[in-house]
Amino acid sequence: MPEHKTPPPVALALVLATVVVAIQALLVPLFAWPSANLKPRDLPIVVAGPAPATSAIAQRLAAAEPGAFDVTVLPDGAAADAALRDRQAYAAFVVGADGVNLHTAPGASPVVANLLTAAAQPMGEGRPVPVTVVVPASPDDPLGAGFSSGFLPLGLTSLVAGILFALLVKARWARLAGLGAYAVLAGLVGGAVLQFWLGLLNGAYLANAAALGLFALAVSSAVTGLGAVLGRPGLGLGVLLVFVFGIPLSAVAAAPELLPQPWGAIGQWLPIGAGASLLRSTAFFDGAGVTGPLWILVGWAVAGLALVTVGRAKV
Repeated sequence: MPEHKTPPPVALALVLATVVVAIQALLVPLFAWPSANLKPRDLPIVVAGPAPATSAIAQRLAAAEPGAFDVTVLPDGAAADAALRDRQAYAAFVVGADGVNLHTAPGASPVVANLLTAAAQPMGEGRPVPVTVVVPASPDDPLGAGFSSGFLPLGLTSLVAGILFALLVKARWARLAGLGAYAVLAGLVGGAVLQFWLGLLNGAYLANAAALGLFALAVSSAVTGLGAVLGRPGLGLGVLLVFVFGIPLSAVAAAPELLPQPWGAIGQWLPIGAGASLLRSTAFFDGAGVTGPLWILVGWAVAGLALVTVGRAKV
């Protein structure tokens, strides 16, 4: 039989360097491109007040940035605030006797709140436009940078947990037990760190912990399940879904309506995007808006656990 020659060490090193740089050339724009193209795209906002004035503001917003805002007209400030608390809009332009006032919900996205605060100032006709914060972010994290910086590592550790369960735990029932234990512990400990240690979350601790636990289960079980069915290629697919595509499309630090579409919407169907949205709902909105991201994460978790149960591939 002919002997298989191994490539010289220098040649192998050069090939590996080239492959890594090629991957880097793909990853850098994938992560940078969404952030470099942030701007409103059908961003839900409210215009509230008397009909002639609200129509004029809606037309002014549409003319200033066509396609930027999805405007809902409501009769007064109370209805506008209710829409913000229900996560139906990011902000409201409220017309009163003293002119235009801006009501914001930084809990949904401090980036959007700041963006709209700046955009509202020309409507003051020479006076500063008053800003009322209806749904605040954490007082220890007013710009929201801590939320995204604290949340994303939980996704990465859940990805690592899923890989480790697939590689090191061979019995399927042991994998299921490990995934369940990890989800509970990740939710309780992660929630305690984010809320009590770092002060990044408001709301009820157990609700936040439950959201984080479901998110951890969705990521880890999906990765382990893909590995159980497809082997090592399945783990690679899990890394693509959670890390390579999931993080840049999640809009954790901004809002999905600020990303180029349809990528912002697609990101909300992946675990990172859905998990961040669910945690915002429990932490800042008393559970309003949980339905969509909750069922998305449940779907990922159920599918992952089912794959773990039926999978027989060697990893």
